Amino acid sequence: MRITALAGGVGGARFVRGLRHHLDTTGHRDAEITVIANTGDDITLFGLRVCPDLDTLLYTLGGGIDESQGWGRADESHAVQGELAAYGALPQWFALGDRDFGTHIVRSQWLGQGLSLSQVTERLAQRWQLPERGIRLLPMTDTPVETHVVVDDGEGGERAIHFQEWWVRHQASLPATRFVVAGLDAAGPAPGVLDAIRQADVVVLPPSNPVVSIGIVLGVPGVRDALRGTTAPVVGVSPLISGRPVRGHADACLAAIGVPSTAEAVGGLYEDFLDAWLVDPADAGTRLARARVEAFDGPLLMSDVEATAGIAAHLLRLAEPARA
Repeated sequence: MRITALAGGVGGARFVRGLRHHLDTTGHRDAEITVIANTGDDITLFGLRVCPDLDTLLYTLGGGIDESQGWGRADESHAVQGELAAYGALPQWFALGDRDFGTHIVRSQWLGQGLSLSQVTERLAQRWQLPERGIRLLPMTDTPVETHVVVDDGEGGERAIHFQEWWVRHQASLPATRFVVAGLDAAGPAPGVLDAIRQADVVVLPPSNPVVSIGIVLGVPGVRDALRGTTAPVVGVSPLISGRPVRGHADACLAAIGVPSTAEAVGGLYEDFLDAWLVDPADAGTRLARARVEAFDGPLLMSDVEATAGIAAHLLRLAEPARA
């Protein structure tokens, strides 16, 4: 079985880990998972290229994540960040750990030597033994893109700030009017991205942010068309429960694009290609014109690997009627 997932950071990484666990414990160790990761969150800090969603996927799927945070390395220290602060280097609102710096340094070195982001990601994935786990990690594009948020400056005007500043520094508290993804119009899908969609047996949408994670991946020219044209069932998990995100600020992102914060409205963002949509029991009344909607048999919470594996198993069952 070939499964392709479009994913952001924490939610996407935890879902794919649970999916892998389900496959491994049910006799499907030979199943292949390709993850197409959002790179719109990418940012250059201290001269280094940082790819937050790719890194969260690497660390989570490779067994090196800080479980309490859901991002960053386990057993981390922050001596380098402290030294940068002593020098007055900015910004200090984005904390990078010492182990994490190693990833950003080698990524920046390899990019500077002329490797593409896909080639760099492949090398990093080998360090984290993802191929041995039956997981292939692809950036959505090799073109540098960055998501910016247009916010109200408080004086009746607008200004644009990097998504990470809005998300991390301001915790999405500044009212956003829209998102602008610099470089996306000129970007093309990274090698293997479209083939991973077209050749999949199932395409899954984990409970990642529908606007600034999956929504950005869908904005890469050719990706949405590939999803519309694939013969594989496309099935997804709602990131909302009773209108509220399980974690993060998806509700603030949806408000910025004028979409209600409901499981139904989020499913509607994908309805031109979505075949089935898994929701929390609290959202059992969700209806979509095209996609089949089903409520999970318990809280739609990825509280641990076993619980997440149960969600993944239910989602794959939803794909079966479409595959039959």
